[in-house]
Amino acid sequence: MANMGSRKHLKRFKAPKNWNVHPKIKKWTVKPSPGSHSIENSLSLLIVVRDILKLADNAREAKRIINTGNVLVDGRIIKNYKFTIGFMDVIQIPKTEDAYRVLPDLKGRLTLHPITVENANIKLTKVYNKTTLKKGLNQLNLHDGRNIISNEKTTAGDVVKLQIPTQEILEVYNFQEGANVLVTDGKHTGEIGHIKEVVINKSSNKNTVLVENDKKKEFLTLMDYTFVIGEENREILEFYSLEVN
Repeated sequence: MANMGSRKHLKRFKAPKNWNVHPKIKKWTVKPSPGSHSIENSLSLLIVVRDILKLADNAREAKRIINTGNVLVDGRIIKNYKFTIGFMDVIQIPKTEDAYRVLPDLKGRLTLHPITVENANIKLTKVYNKTTLKKGLNQLNLHDGRNIISNEKTTAGDVVKLQIPTQEILEVYNFQEGANVLVTDGKHTGEIGHIKEVVINKSSNKNTVLVENDKKKEFLTLMDYTFVIGEENREILEFYSLEVN
């Protein structure tokens, strides 16, 4: 059998394109552990602390910060420096009272957007599908790996607003015409607009969405690439401070 090399490590030049790390500063980077987000759509916690937030000068200092419980992810203390950090995750640094939300920029790179501490206990999660359990209970399977038992009326593509870390559902935003969406993949990654029309493609089973952005320009994107961030009043836009640079 051919020598495939180590799969526990990752070179920077082989890192996913949405990682906001320079490929030539150093040779190696930190490969995330298997978790709720795929490696293509996540960063390791050490990279967030050292390379993005710049709270440490090297990996040893970053590990010390993480191991002492100084970093919260979605309201929970995380001590695994390889923990996967992905889209819509909330990062908190209690000692500095800083809080961030993971969102894509216009180039598709995962970036941390500052939010207020008051808003750090709220998270939006997309419903991927629903599973029917015994006694007629419904289980919502969410984009970040959460499975929540709830009788809320939702379908695939809807977004639920959660209280974290309790996971209490506060509100449901339906995927429908007029809803405001953030594009999370494809050519228009990072753009914000509202749904003008949902196009059902029976042949390819890939539904598309006609979106109009704030500049009154229309574009088509896949339904899977859209993430509802509010309904007609667009209240979530201000809530999440979505200034994507």
